[in-house]
Amino acid sequence: MFAVGGGGGFGGGPTTVQSSAAAGLPHAEVPGDLRKKVEKALANEPEHVVDPVPWTHSDYDRRPFTLKRFLWPHRGRLAVAAMLVTIETIALQSGPVLTQIGIDRGVRAGNKGVLLTAAIAYVAAVAISALLGAVRVAFTGRLGERLNETLRIRVFSHMQRQGVDYYTNEKAGVLLTRMTSDIEALSVLFQDGIVNLLVQGLTLVVITSVMFTYDPLLAVITLGVAVPPTVAVSLWFRGASSRAYNRVRDRIAELLSHLQESLAGIRVIVAHNRRSVNVARHRDVVGDHRDANIHTSRLNSIYAPSTDMVGIISQAVLLGVGSIMVRNGRISIGELAAFLLFLTSFFAPIQTLVQLYNSYQQGGAAVVKLRSLLGTDPTVAESADAVDLPPIEGAIELRNVTFGYDADSPVLRDVSLSIEPGESIAFVGETGAGKSTIAKLVTRFHDPQSGTVSIDGHDLRTVTLSSLRSQLGIVPQEPFLFAGVVRDNVAFAKPLATDDELNEALEAVGIAEVVDRLGGLDAVVHERGASLSAGERQLLALARAFVARPRVLILDEATSNLDLQSEAMVEHALDAMLGGRTAVIIAHRLATARRADRIAVVHDGRIVELGSHDELVALGGRYSSMYETWIEHGGSAA
Repeated sequence: MFAVGGGGGFGGGPTTVQSSAAAGLPHAEVPGDLRKKVEKALANEPEHVVDPVPWTHSDYDRRPFTLKRFLWPHRGRLAVAAMLVTIETIALQSGPVLTQIGIDRGVRAGNKGVLLTAAIAYVAAVAISALLGAVRVAFTGRLGERLNETLRIRVFSHMQRQGVDYYTNEKAGVLLTRMTSDIEALSVLFQDGIVNLLVQGLTLVVITSVMFTYDPLLAVITLGVAVPPTVAVSLWFRGASSRAYNRVRDRIAELLSHLQESLAGIRVIVAHNRRSVNVARHRDVVGDHRDANIHTSRLNSIYAPSTDMVGIISQAVLLGVGSIMVRNGRISIGELAAFLLFLTSFFAPIQTLVQLYNSYQQGGAAVVKLRSLLGTDPTVAESADAVDLPPIEGAIELRNVTFGYDADSPVLRDVSLSIEPGESIAFVGETGAGKSTIAKLVTRFHDPQSGTVSIDGHDLRTVTLSSLRSQLGIVPQEPFLFAGVVRDNVAFAKPLATDDELNEALEAVGIAEVVDRLGGLDAVVHERGASLSAGERQLLALARAFVARPRVLILDEATSNLDLQSEAMVEHALDAMLGGRTAVIIAHRLATARRADRIAVVHDGRIVELGSHDELVALGGRYSSMYETWIEHGGSAA
């Protein structure tokens, strides 16, 4: 076995995993006393049942995302919340009525019994309101979390349906904002905003109705003073805050996008001494976010005091007009006191609605962003009548295929090619000639603008994506390893694979000994495989493909970033992988291309030469010229 990774690899001493194993720590064995506690805890652990998540490529809700449409399936629970709110509001607003009864029929009439009864009823109403409020908050909290969970799964599932090109055009940080900040804004609206909006709205209706019951003229005067300016200020705030909160959501997206990109590219930033520049750029992004939030705060600082001022003026008008009515005997002192209490209660919901309106505006801005995301159709769509691809032999055919990432600039032009089952074919050519694009069409990462790509005679656009890709093995130029352990990464394409199957795959590609040194299948793999060498990451990616036992294997420049020693290991692993399988090999190095049964030379979006290595060398064309250059620069002619 070769030593992998050079001086910075894993041959220079024990790893942290090996040291932990020697000390009897995790990834070796749980110490004896701790093991007993673990076994005791597991003995009482309830069975954890994971509910299956229904998910398909084609059967999903394509209607525009709106709050009404999203909440409609939960209307029953919302109705229960509304009922609780109604009873709570009536109980809470009985206070002014009981105050009026206590003053007019108790204090003024000298009837202590009525006064005591009104006081007891007031305390009971407050207690009932508090109890119903606690029940309502618990109920709506659970409902809000259920809605939050449903929305997160829906958004994540929709992202999973998108084609590869979608993630090329969209920044990861912006998509992260959709899943985090935007949904959090809606979460606040689900848990507090909607029900509180109902509470405060119903409170206003109840108060207005009772005020008209006491004295219609005084109610009209009071509402005439209070409502028009409040409505005018609210309409202004609605338009201004809507634009402001949309701007805030955009700034949050930019902030998270820059953060994600900076973390992902930290090694490049450090290597090029760009940390100070990067901090300055992030300061600008944070500054834009700050300015957007300051603008919304400025709007709130105008709106809230304006409603306060309207409330104070309304109370002054009510006290003046009501005093005259009391003197003239139109209303009693108790009724005026009730009016004043109702007016105070009238503006309390308005103040709360101001705050709720902020939440609503933030939620509304989030709805707009999520509607845009959920309204994006996958560029590679699965038709509703797609059928499962039966077990394949591996015959691939491209017929008159034209494709471009930009429809006006084709990368491939009228390409036709047949690949026999079990045949390996390598594509070579200049960078940008279209080699990797052919592999992406075979895996249906993209669909051609014209022509067809088929496997065993089945047009790829007529079969389900899961049945297609479950029979393909793909090893990219830069293999991606997930944070976790070796077992999870190797079994990624076949989660139910046994340890024996995983070890067989590791042995087949020649990395079993390295994995044993790391600590076995439970050895820790850091994010993106950062602690492994390029060769080790590539070999684990090959093992991942080997476990899936694909009939068609796609190798997209799998050795282009490797040193010669690592390349030799990967080439040896490929020999074990390719036996009996159809292989599409995108080759940067001719040492890899020579191992294929046939070689296709791609130039300017077309296949200009096709044949075996010896045939193309004898032809004296492009491949022969490439081969001679390779030999001159140290390649082996053997």
